Amino acid sequence: MDFEWSEEQNEFREAVLTFARRVLGGDVVARDSAGEFSRDLWRQCAEFGIQGLPFPAQYGGSDADVLTTMLAMEALGVACADQGLLFSIHAHMWSVAMPLLAFGTDAQKDRWMPGLCDGSLIGAHGMSEPDSGSDAYGLRTRADQKGDHWVLNGAKMFVTNAPEADLFVVFATVDPKKRMWGITGFLIERDTPGLSVSPKIAKLGLTTSPMAEVVLEDCAVPAANVLGRIGQGATIFNHSMGWERSCILASTIGGMDRQLETCLAYVKSRRQFNRPIGDFQLVSSRIVDMKVRLETSRLLLYRAAWAQAKGQTPALEAAMAKLYISEAAVQSALDAIQVHGGYGYMKEYQVERDLRDAVGARLYSGTSEIQRLIIARNLGLTPA
Repeated sequence: MDFEWSEEQNEFREAVLTFARRVLGGDVVARDSAGEFSRDLWRQCAEFGIQGLPFPAQYGGSDADVLTTMLAMEALGVACADQGLLFSIHAHMWSVAMPLLAFGTDAQKDRWMPGLCDGSLIGAHGMSEPDSGSDAYGLRTRADQKGDHWVLNGAKMFVTNAPEADLFVVFATVDPKKRMWGITGFLIERDTPGLSVSPKIAKLGLTTSPMAEVVLEDCAVPAANVLGRIGQGATIFNHSMGWERSCILASTIGGMDRQLETCLAYVKSRRQFNRPIGDFQLVSSRIVDMKVRLETSRLLLYRAAWAQAKGQTPALEAAMAKLYISEAAVQSALDAIQVHGGYGYMKEYQVERDLRDAVGARLYSGTSEIQRLIIARNLGLTPA
């Protein structure tokens, strides 16, 4: 095992840090309070090459390998406090652009991949419904073929990027009796008649990442916009979840790194009883735990990403990474608040936002409970 980055990778990481500090270091407090997504910052990230990092040069991407992409996304989390913006970019890359690259026809990829890579298009992924979340294959959205079109009816809930999205990957069933084998993916453009987006949903955290419900009412989608084959939707969804669970928390780890450095500086400068509070064992123990969680999270992330890069289907590794990192991020955010005491509870110190942003990681891309089920099944257990 080689744990060293190449000189080129380290130089690229420094370039990402410099870019993020210069361009993305604006007033995240105001955007967080207003729940404001910045399309301008999205565009600047795309101009730097973020959205196109792991995608082929023929579509305007950078042909970066997965581990280099993870290094860059982690660096963004270190230097950019706007985790909502970064979460939107991750969702766009792993649940829209990646399945399109893997399962799309040449015509579909030629039509949409360049815009997804250069940031002129924003992607959204619709699987969860008001009555089906963890039971993803219990979805009710129907797709009925009528001539050279498929007509979709149903609703998708908790759709990240929906208020700003230009292209939607939507899953519907062509035959509910077939359960997962009836699920099919569709590529739907925003201006398609019958597709409507609800007002933005207010959230606890990741407030700068827009979310909404998507409603489909007699939405006619050309047969040419079917993603993959009819009935292949479950395979496509599992593919995108593999990428999401392996990669989406890279920026969260970067945020944990930034959080640790903030806490270290605070406990060295904050004095109580005529001593820096970092001298007290109960305080230093929290810092130590934060460091161990950070480094363990990195190892799990890069192990899962490495498996993806090798073309494996690392369901176990991805589930372990998703479970551990999401839980670690929440606990470290709680520790950061505790270390700061009353100041950590105040918005002015920007510590409480890390906790609000971290909580969602235990829910999106499969809850912690679902990750535990996946891990148990991969260990040969069949829990009810």
